[in-house]
Amino acid sequence: MEDQGSPQFSGECTEKMGVDEMLRRYAGEFGPWQLRHFMLTSIAWALNAFHTIVVVFTDHQPAWRCSSTGGACPATMCALPPGSWEWAGGRRTSTVAEWGLVCKAKYKVGMAQSAFFAGSMLGAGIFGHLSDSFLGRKGTLTLVCAMNATFGFLTSLSPSLYIYAFLRFLTGLSTGGVGLSAFVLTTEPIGPAKRGTIATSTFYFFSIGTILLSIFSLYFHHSWRSLYIFSSLPSLLFLLLILPFISESPRWYLVRQKTSNAMKVMQKIAKSNGKHIPDGVSLTLDGDISTKSSSILDVLRNPVTRARLLLLITINLLNSIAYYGLILNVMNVKTNIYLNVMLNGVAEMPAYVLTAAALKWYGRKPLTVGTMVFSGVCCGVGSLMEGDGWMGIVRMVCGVLGVFASTMGFDLVFVYTAELFPTVVRNAAVGSVTQGGQTGAVVAPLVVAMGGRWAFLVFAVCEVVGGVMALYLPETLNQPLYDTMVGLEKGEVEKRDKGAQEGDGC
Repeated sequence: MEDQGSPQFSGECTEKMGVDEMLRRYAGEFGPWQLRHFMLTSIAWALNAFHTIVVVFTDHQPAWRCSSTGGACPATMCALPPGSWEWAGGRRTSTVAEWGLVCKAKYKVGMAQSAFFAGSMLGAGIFGHLSDSFLGRKGTLTLVCAMNATFGFLTSLSPSLYIYAFLRFLTGLSTGGVGLSAFVLTTEPIGPAKRGTIATSTFYFFSIGTILLSIFSLYFHHSWRSLYIFSSLPSLLFLLLILPFISESPRWYLVRQKTSNAMKVMQKIAKSNGKHIPDGVSLTLDGDISTKSSSILDVLRNPVTRARLLLLITINLLNSIAYYGLILNVMNVKTNIYLNVMLNGVAEMPAYVLTAAALKWYGRKPLTVGTMVFSGVCCGVGSLMEGDGWMGIVRMVCGVLGVFASTMGFDLVFVYTAELFPTVVRNAAVGSVTQGGQTGAVVAPLVVAMGGRWAFLVFAVCEVVGGVMALYLPETLNQPLYDTMVGLEKGEVEKRDKGAQEGDGC
């Protein structure tokens, strides 16, 4: 029975096809429509950077000075009596200065950041499910941006450290849904020939957001509360000025049995790209609509998708331990904090460029394995370098190369996850894999605390083990995006049959 919302054509519908085939044959795999959609949607990644990185500037320990002139000022204020020292820029410059998070209370500084990542882990799962179910990709992105703007503004009014940490948890909860919703919404209307390259390009916007925040933070260094207001304002502007011009994913419409809406989006794509979809052509799913599902439980019930999900979660967790750990090691250099964060954003861009270029020519599997093993080897060499002088320089170079390679690994895992799971559970799968990465982000500071060669050794083991595990993932280069679990299962059977025939020499 045809759904009531299917489009009306001037003749009997004679040809039905999936989204990928329609993009290839009629609408265009990547044209002006997809470019505009990509640019607008990817701005959400810059907002993601604002809410994630802002804590580096608001929770840092500012400069201080001795207020009495008697004797030399020591390196730390902990041995000084109260009233004998003061913050150089005043108490409003940082949460550390306002709430006295120094000496015995220094451990509380990490409370807000830990709360943020804990919220991100929870939010990735919640909003990944909502994005696949009734709320949709655009609806979820709208909700989390509204939450980010609200919680960011409220954070600027925090009367105490504990309320501040709680609001950072809520901000993390919504931020956990921003990146995954924007990533899937960006990539689903793109054809398979261009999907990998464009998907990795979304991460440029996170680096751009990091760089912009570093620059603007220079103008708000006098007040951490003002910086939270500024970093939250773009989410509100995105919600009001940009989201109305972003289209919902045609794939989500299709699996929700809203065929007419899906066709309207495809018609817009074709028209904007200077192409035409014939009247006798309509969209169809690659499986029975009665099997439609949007629960991560369906991924776990299926042995094929279960193995893929568990592998990707573990790989992303291991890569995140190394990535965040190496970043923390680099950031320990005693230089200007604004310059450090800005250079960190700039340094990641070459990794995005190389990943996007390599995806045109090589498969996902060899790139994922290669980048992670390369990062592991660099960290392994770094663990052998002790002392200063030339060994210190080699250790620093190994750390930079490790960050470079693990950044590529991050990009590849996102692309891999989006391509390995069907539309009905894609965002839920991306959310679960993101949760694995957030877990690694929580573990990384504990590894860094080990210090010396041992931290590098742990990073090396994580990357090499993750690279070996990636060998068990299937290749997705130029493969179709499936809509349903049934479609994916049929595709797997066809690939096995084709492989068996080739093995028999047929």
